[in-house]
Amino acid sequence: MTAVQEGSTAEELKALAEQAGRDLEDASALEILRWAVDTFGARFCVTSSMEDAVVAHLASRVVKGVDVVFLDTGYHFPETIGTRDAVEAVMDVNVITLTPRQTVAEQDAEYGPELHDRDPDLCCKLRKVRPLEEGLEGYLAWATGLRRDESPTRANTPVVGWDEKRRKVKISPIARWTQDDVDAYVTEHGVLTNPLLMDGYASVGCAPCTRRVLEGEDARAGRWAGRAKTECGLHG
Repeated sequence: MTAVQEGSTAEELKALAEQAGRDLEDASALEILRWAVDTFGARFCVTSSMEDAVVAHLASRVVKGVDVVFLDTGYHFPETIGTRDAVEAVMDVNVITLTPRQTVAEQDAEYGPELHDRDPDLCCKLRKVRPLEEGLEGYLAWATGLRRDESPTRANTPVVGWDEKRRKVKISPIARWTQDDVDAYVTEHGVLTNPLLMDGYASVGCAPCTRRVLEGEDARAGRWAGRAKTECGLHG
């Protein structure tokens, strides 16, 4: 597959993504990422919540110095910031930290304190969705760590798809992996993971909206517990 041409239309990119999703459904994560790098070059990046560095590690095996985009919401656990710093220090990647337009204090002054408790959708929009949209402007494609086994809302995640909201190609190279696959890869390659994963957290987000999961709960149950909300808006 050849590299996309500068000036490709959204319709052309969408068709490319949908065809690749079909062609690469049974491909390995490395093959999917190789396609992404060959197709988009420097207009491709990896996004990471620093729950683990699996996709960043995979991408770094395909291309050295790949851009890894991290959203610093101002509400992260110290362990998450520490994981980001460790990834930047030891992996051959280029970590790019995005921040919201307002600090937490500035947001509190405008909207009132603890917006995450009163209107978590707005808080996510201000501190995650909008900064990511701005941070991805220079890219045509982005990779995520989404997996189909994480929750029912992610069960149909394509390995390559079209992000209609951002008009970009969205790549989920480990969509078909299970938690066992992730654990095996981490062990084999010594990949950095967030220490909270060893402390009862199955999915790590902002501290005010994340709790440990209980036995039998899915990996996303600890996010916005007690609410109908299951996604921050980055992925649906």
